[in-house]
Amino acid sequence: QVQLVESGGGLVQPGGSLRLSCAASGRTFSSYATGWFRQAPGKEREFVAAISWSGGNKYYADSVKGRFTISRDNAKNTVYLQMNSLKPEDTAVYYCAAKITGATSVSVGMYDYWGQGTQVTVSS
Repeated sequence: QVQLVESGGGLVQPGGSLRLSCAASGRTFSSYATGWFRQAPGKEREFVAAISWSGGNKYYADSVKGRFTISRDNAKNTVYLQMNSLKPEDTAVYYCAAKITGATSVSVGMYDYWGQGTQVTVSS
C-alpha cells in the first residue's frame, strides 16, 4: 500500500511556472508507475503526464507537451511535475496517482491510489 500527498499548487500568472510534488509513503513506491491528472469544475478528470516505475518512460498529454516535465526520485519517494508556460486552460485540481502493476497508463481507471489533489490557478 502507498499513500500520496500532492503539494506545490497555487496562483500564478499566465506564462509562469509551478513545480508540483507528490510525496509517497510506503515501502513499495519505487515499483509503482505514477501519473498526474487534473480536473476542472464540471469536467472529467483528464490525463496530464505519466512516468514508469524506473523513470525511463514518460508520457504527456498533447495539451502539455513541451511545457510540462514529469520526473521521479525513488530515493526520495517523490514524483514531480514541472509546469512552465502556464495557460489559463491549465487551471484545475491536480492529482497524482499510482498504478500497482502493468504498463504505464494514461487512463484514470487504471490507477489504484490517488492523492488529495492540489489547486493550480492560472490567472491575471
